[in-house]
Amino acid sequence: MARCSRAIAALDARVWGPRLRFCAPPQIVENFYRDFESQLGPFTLYGSGDYHYLSALWLRQFNEPLVLVSFDNHPDWAITPPKWACGGWINRALDLSHVRHVAIWGCGNFECWWPHNIFANRSAQRSGRLKVHPWADDRPPEDRQRPGAVLQENWRGLFEEFVADLGDANVYVTIDLDCLRNEEALTNWENGRFSVADLEWALAQLRAQTQIVGGDICGAYSMPKYARWTQEFASNWDHPKIQPPDAEEIRKTNFASLERLWPALAH
Repeated sequence: MARCSRAIAALDARVWGPRLRFCAPPQIVENFYRDFESQLGPFTLYGSGDYHYLSALWLRQFNEPLVLVSFDNHPDWAITPPKWACGGWINRALDLSHVRHVAIWGCGNFECWWPHNIFANRSAQRSGRLKVHPWADDRPPEDRQRPGAVLQENWRGLFEEFVADLGDANVYVTIDLDCLRNEEALTNWENGRFSVADLEWALAQLRAQTQIVGGDICGAYSMPKYARWTQEFASNWDHPKIQPPDAEEIRKTNFASLERLWPALAH
Protein backbone atom coordinates (compact mmCIF):
# COMPACT_ATOMS: atom_id res chain seq x y z
CA MET A 1 0.00 0.00 0.00
CA ALA A 2 1.10 3.59 -0.52
CA ARG A 3 0.30 6.74 1.40
CA CYS A 4 0.36 10.17 -0.12
CA SER A 5 0.33 13.77 0.99
CA ARG A 6 2.49 15.66 -1.51
CA ALA A 7 4.74 12.70 -2.35
CA ILE A 8 4.04 8.98 -2.37
CA ALA A 9 5.68 6.73 0.21
CA ALA A 10 5.34 2.94 0.16
CA LEU A 11 4.43 0.88 3.20
CA ASP A 12 5.07 -2.86 2.88
CA ALA A 13 2.01 -4.64 4.31
CA ARG A 14 2.28 -7.82 2.25
CA VAL A 15 2.79 -10.04 5.28
CA TRP A 16 -0.75 -9.10 6.33
CA GLY A 17 -2.29 -9.93 2.95
CA PRO A 18 -3.39 -13.56 3.51
CA ARG A 19 -4.77 -12.78 6.96
CA LEU A 20 -6.85 -9.81 5.79
CA ARG A 21 -8.04 -10.92 2.36
CA PHE A 22 -11.84 -10.77 1.89
CA CYS A 23 -12.57 -10.85 5.66
CA ALA A 24 -10.87 -11.04 9.03
CA PRO A 25 -11.71 -11.33 12.72
CA PRO A 26 -11.91 -7.97 14.52
CA GLN A 27 -8.75 -8.58 16.56
CA ILE A 28 -6.64 -9.17 13.45
CA VAL A 29 -8.03 -6.00 11.88
CA GLU A 30 -7.24 -3.98 15.00
CA ASN A 31 -3.72 -5.43 15.22
CA PHE A 32 -3.12 -4.45 11.61
CA TYR A 33 -4.41 -0.94 12.23
CA ARG A 34 -2.24 -0.57 15.34
CA ASP A 35 0.85 -1.42 13.26
CA PHE A 36 0.13 1.18 10.59
CA GLU A 37 -2.01 3.87 12.24
CA SER A 38 0.84 6.30 12.84
CA GLN A 39 2.09 5.97 9.25
CA LEU A 40 -1.17 6.69 7.43
CA GLY A 41 -1.66 9.70 5.21
CA PRO A 42 -4.88 11.19 3.86
CA PHE A 43 -4.59 9.40 0.48
CA THR A 44 -3.96 5.67 0.14
CA LEU A 45 -3.37 3.39 -2.85
CA TYR A 46 -3.62 -0.28 -1.97
CA GLY A 47 -4.49 -3.75 -3.23
CA SER A 48 -7.37 -5.84 -4.50
CA GLY A 49 -10.99 -4.97 -3.85
CA ASP A 50 -10.91 -7.95 -1.48
CA TYR A 51 -9.35 -5.46 0.95
CA HIS A 52 -11.78 -2.61 0.36
CA TYR A 53 -13.08 -2.87 3.91
CA LEU A 54 -9.77 -1.38 5.06
CA SER A 55 -11.12 1.95 3.82
CA ALA A 56 -13.12 2.06 7.06
CA LEU A 57 -9.76 2.11 8.87
CA TRP A 58 -8.34 4.88 6.69
CA LEU A 59 -11.39 6.96 7.63
CA ARG A 60 -10.50 6.81 11.32
CA GLN A 61 -7.68 9.32 10.93
CA PHE A 62 -10.14 12.17 10.30
CA ASN A 63 -11.92 14.05 13.05
CA GLU A 64 -14.00 16.60 11.17
CA PRO A 65 -17.47 15.70 9.82
CA LEU A 66 -17.25 14.40 6.27
CA VAL A 67 -19.18 12.78 3.44
CA LEU A 68 -17.96 9.47 2.03
CA VAL A 69 -18.31 9.20 -1.75
CA SER A 70 -17.71 5.71 -3.10
CA PHE A 71 -17.34 4.71 -6.74
CA ASP A 72 -17.89 0.97 -6.75
CA ASN A 73 -19.58 -1.75 -8.77
CA HIS A 74 -20.85 -3.26 -5.49
CA PRO A 75 -22.82 -1.59 -2.67
CA ASP A 76 -20.83 -3.34 0.11
CA TRP A 77 -23.74 -2.69 2.46
CA ALA A 78 -24.53 -6.20 3.80
CA ILE A 79 -25.47 -6.30 7.47
CA THR A 80 -24.69 -10.03 7.71
CA PRO A 81 -21.52 -11.38 9.38
CA PRO A 82 -18.58 -11.21 9.33
CA LYS A 83 -18.26 -7.73 10.77
CA TRP A 84 -15.06 -6.94 8.85
CA ALA A 85 -15.47 -8.01 5.24
CA CYS A 86 -15.37 -6.41 1.81
CA GLY A 87 -19.11 -7.02 1.33
CA GLY A 88 -20.21 -5.02 4.37
CA TRP A 89 -17.56 -2.40 5.01
CA ILE A 90 -19.90 0.53 4.36
CA ASN A 91 -21.48 -0.29 7.72
CA ARG A 92 -18.11 0.08 9.44
CA ALA A 93 -17.82 3.52 7.86
CA LEU A 94 -21.31 4.37 9.11
CA ASP A 95 -20.23 3.33 12.61
CA LEU A 96 -17.94 6.38 12.64
CA SER A 97 -19.73 9.40 14.08
CA HIS A 98 -17.86 11.87 11.84
CA VAL A 99 -19.06 10.12 8.67
CA ARG A 100 -22.29 12.04 8.23
CA HIS A 101 -23.40 10.64 4.88
CA VAL A 102 -22.37 7.88 2.44
CA ALA A 103 -23.14 8.00 -1.28
CA ILE A 104 -22.28 5.06 -3.54
CA TRP A 105 -22.18 5.63 -7.29
CA GLY A 106 -21.94 3.22 -10.20
CA CYS A 107 -23.20 -0.10 -8.84
CA GLY A 108 -24.00 -2.45 -11.69
CA ASN A 109 -24.01 -5.55 -9.53
CA PHE A 110 -27.15 -7.64 -8.95
CA GLU A 111 -26.90 -6.98 -5.20
CA CYS A 112 -28.77 -3.70 -5.60
CA TRP A 113 -31.96 -5.41 -6.75
CA TRP A 114 -34.56 -7.70 -5.21
CA PRO A 115 -34.18 -10.35 -3.87
CA HIS A 116 -30.40 -9.98 -3.62
CA ASN A 117 -30.67 -6.70 -1.68
CA ILE A 118 -32.49 -8.35 1.22
CA PHE A 119 -29.48 -7.87 3.51
CA ALA A 120 -28.93 -4.20 2.66
CA ASN A 121 -28.62 -1.68 5.50
CA ARG A 122 -32.16 -0.37 5.20
CA SER A 123 -32.00 1.53 8.47
CA ALA A 124 -29.20 3.73 7.12
CA GLN A 125 -31.13 4.25 3.90
CA ARG A 126 -34.31 5.26 5.73
CA SER A 127 -32.38 7.75 7.85
CA GLY A 128 -30.82 9.30 4.75
CA ARG A 129 -27.24 8.54 5.84
CA LEU A 130 -26.81 6.03 2.99
CA LYS A 131 -27.79 6.53 -0.63
CA VAL A 132 -26.93 4.16 -3.45
CA HIS A 133 -27.00 5.07 -7.13
CA PRO A 134 -27.09 1.86 -9.20
CA TRP A 135 -27.11 1.60 -12.97
CA ALA A 136 -30.62 0.85 -14.22
CA ASP A 137 -30.18 0.96 -18.01
CA ASP A 138 -30.84 -2.77 -18.37
CA ARG A 139 -33.54 -2.95 -15.69
CA PRO A 140 -37.34 -3.05 -16.13
CA PRO A 141 -39.14 0.34 -16.22
CA GLU A 142 -40.28 0.04 -12.59
CA ASP A 143 -36.68 -0.43 -11.44
CA ARG A 144 -35.64 2.73 -13.22
CA GLN A 145 -37.92 4.59 -10.80
CA ARG A 146 -36.01 3.22 -7.80
CA PRO A 147 -34.73 6.10 -5.63
CA GLY A 148 -31.16 6.82 -6.65
CA ALA A 149 -31.19 4.81 -9.88
CA VAL A 150 -29.10 6.28 -12.69
CA LEU A 151 -28.82 5.84 -16.43
CA GLN A 152 -25.92 6.48 -18.76
CA GLU A 153 -27.89 9.38 -20.22
CA ASN A 154 -28.62 11.16 -16.94
CA TRP A 155 -26.04 10.22 -14.30
CA ARG A 156 -23.83 13.27 -14.87
CA GLY A 157 -26.72 15.65 -14.35
CA LEU A 158 -27.74 13.83 -11.18
CA PHE A 159 -24.15 13.84 -9.95
CA GLU A 160 -23.92 17.58 -10.51
CA GLU A 161 -27.05 18.02 -8.38
CA PHE A 162 -25.54 15.79 -5.69
CA VAL A 163 -22.32 17.81 -5.61
CA ALA A 164 -24.22 21.11 -5.50
CA ASP A 165 -26.14 19.87 -2.46
CA LEU A 166 -22.85 19.07 -0.69
CA GLY A 167 -21.81 22.71 -0.73
CA ASP A 168 -18.30 23.08 0.69
CA ALA A 169 -18.50 19.85 2.73
CA ASN A 170 -15.43 17.80 3.56
CA VAL A 171 -15.37 14.74 1.31
CA TYR A 172 -13.50 11.45 1.37
CA VAL A 173 -13.48 9.59 -1.96
CA THR A 174 -12.94 5.86 -2.32
CA ILE A 175 -12.57 4.25 -5.75
CA ASP A 176 -12.75 0.52 -6.37
CA LEU A 177 -11.39 -0.13 -9.85
CA ASP A 178 -14.13 -2.69 -10.45
CA CYS A 179 -16.47 0.25 -11.09
CA LEU A 180 -14.63 0.64 -14.41
CA ARG A 181 -15.31 -1.15 -17.69
CA ASN A 182 -13.29 -4.33 -18.18
CA GLU A 183 -11.14 -2.76 -20.89
CA GLU A 184 -9.87 -0.24 -18.32
CA ALA A 185 -9.49 -2.38 -15.18
CA LEU A 186 -8.68 -6.00 -14.42
CA THR A 187 -10.01 -6.93 -11.00
CA ASN A 188 -10.99 -9.87 -8.80
CA TRP A 189 -14.67 -9.01 -9.25
CA GLU A 190 -17.24 -8.17 -11.91
CA ASN A 191 -16.60 -4.95 -13.79
CA GLY A 192 -18.85 -1.90 -13.84
CA ARG A 193 -19.76 0.70 -16.46
CA PHE A 194 -17.78 3.83 -15.67
CA SER A 195 -14.90 4.92 -17.88
CA VAL A 196 -11.75 6.49 -16.51
CA ALA A 197 -12.88 9.71 -18.18
CA ASP A 198 -16.15 9.51 -16.21
CA LEU A 199 -14.28 9.33 -12.92
CA GLU A 200 -11.90 12.12 -13.90
CA TRP A 201 -14.95 14.28 -14.60
CA ALA A 202 -16.64 13.33 -11.32
CA LEU A 203 -13.49 14.04 -9.29
CA ALA A 204 -13.18 17.42 -10.99
CA GLN A 205 -16.76 18.25 -10.00
CA LEU A 206 -16.07 17.33 -6.38
CA ARG A 207 -12.78 19.20 -6.25
CA ALA A 208 -14.30 22.34 -7.74
CA GLN A 209 -17.03 22.65 -5.10
CA THR A 210 -16.13 20.56 -2.04
CA GLN A 211 -13.08 19.96 0.10
CA ILE A 212 -11.54 16.55 -0.73
CA VAL A 213 -9.73 15.86 2.53
CA GLY A 214 -8.71 12.29 1.72
CA GLY A 215 -9.32 9.28 -0.42
CA ASP A 216 -8.15 5.91 -1.61
CA ILE A 217 -8.02 3.65 -4.65
CA CYS A 218 -8.09 -0.14 -4.55
CA GLY A 219 -9.35 -2.95 -6.75
CA ALA A 220 -6.47 -4.08 -8.98
CA TYR A 221 -6.33 -7.85 -9.51
CA SER A 222 -4.02 -9.93 -7.32
CA MET A 223 -3.72 -13.69 -6.93
CA PRO A 224 -5.76 -14.77 -3.88
CA LYS A 225 -3.89 -16.19 -0.88
CA TYR A 226 -5.56 -16.96 2.44
CA ALA A 227 -4.53 -17.69 6.01
CA ARG A 228 -7.68 -19.56 7.14
CA TRP A 229 -9.76 -22.22 5.42
CA THR A 230 -13.04 -20.60 6.53
CA GLN A 231 -11.92 -17.33 4.98
CA GLU A 232 -10.97 -19.07 1.70
CA PHE A 233 -14.27 -20.98 1.59
CA ALA A 234 -16.36 -17.84 2.10
CA SER A 235 -14.32 -15.91 -0.45
CA ASN A 236 -14.52 -18.60 -3.12
CA TRP A 237 -18.27 -18.92 -2.57
CA ASP A 238 -18.83 -15.18 -2.97
CA HIS A 239 -16.47 -14.38 -5.83
CA PRO A 240 -17.41 -14.67 -9.50
CA LYS A 241 -15.49 -17.33 -11.39
CA ILE A 242 -12.84 -15.32 -13.20
CA GLN A 243 -9.98 -16.67 -15.27
CA PRO A 244 -6.84 -15.00 -13.90
CA PRO A 245 -5.61 -12.46 -16.46
CA ASP A 246 -2.08 -12.43 -17.82
CA ALA A 247 0.26 -10.68 -15.38
CA GLU A 248 1.59 -8.25 -17.98
CA GLU A 249 -1.94 -7.43 -19.13
CA ILE A 250 -2.95 -6.73 -15.52
CA ARG A 251 -0.04 -4.38 -15.03
CA LYS A 252 -0.47 -2.56 -18.32
CA THR A 253 -4.25 -2.09 -18.03
CA ASN A 254 -4.45 -1.12 -14.38
CA PHE A 255 -1.42 1.15 -14.38
CA ALA A 256 -2.80 3.06 -17.36
CA SER A 257 -5.95 3.81 -15.36
CA LEU A 258 -4.11 4.55 -12.11
CA GLU A 259 -1.77 6.99 -13.84
CA ARG A 260 -4.83 9.09 -14.63
CA LEU A 261 -6.94 8.54 -11.53
CA TRP A 262 -4.33 8.95 -8.80
CA PRO A 263 -3.34 12.52 -9.74
CA ALA A 264 -7.01 13.43 -10.18
CA LEU A 265 -7.76 12.20 -6.65
CA ALA A 266 -4.64 13.05 -4.65
CA HIS A 267 -3.09 16.10 -6.31
